[in-house]
Amino acid sequence: MNLRRGRPDKLVITSIISGVIFIMIMLLVITNNIAWFDDAIISLVQGLENDRLTSFMKFLSFIGSSLMSVMIFVVVFLFLMIVLKHRRELIMFLVTVGGSELWNLILKNIIQRARPNTHRLVEITGFSFPSGHSMAAFALYGAITFLLWRHIPRYAGRIAMITAGIALTLLIGISRIYLGVHYPSDVIGGYAASATWLMICIVCFRKWSFVK
Repeated sequence: MNLRRGRPDKLVITSIISGVIFIMIMLLVITNNIAWFDDAIISLVQGLENDRLTSFMKFLSFIGSSLMSVMIFVVVFLFLMIVLKHRRELIMFLVTVGGSELWNLILKNIIQRARPNTHRLVEITGFSFPSGHSMAAFALYGAITFLLWRHIPRYAGRIAMITAGIALTLLIGISRIYLGVHYPSDVIGGYAASATWLMICIVCFRKWSFVK
């Protein structure tokens, strides 16, 4: 499947589905009806704790941090601007990643969910829902995959890129649960919110690309 030529109606449907999932999770969080799910997943993930795994999870969390996200963003931004000279793709990338960060800030301040306060392996401040790391990773690696897809000629290279993006996004989310700074519903909610925004950006970009 060509990610850059997927039918817009399918992208719209995907956006609607992910949006509905986010709203459902948000309502469960607000009404405190998802604690049973969060507790079960936290118990499972943190039950794996050991020193080596903790170091690895801290590394993954760093990969998903604002500093690393900005560094990766700048590298891809410069690649699109200098090497590919694609102005529209550059704007799409900026709007997708920047918009995801803005939405995360807005949603966190609206919902104001407190972070987990038991068995926290790293200290962090701020609200919990939705996970900023999860939203940033999904938007960043999703946008990179979409924009660079057609520039990778080999099928194996494309599969490697999308596999790496999915793996990193999932592992970054899991690391936040393991380190005790996010509930599982924060992470899943972050993925759903970012997926909604990413699909909207792709649909708008495709429509814009047909404008002469």
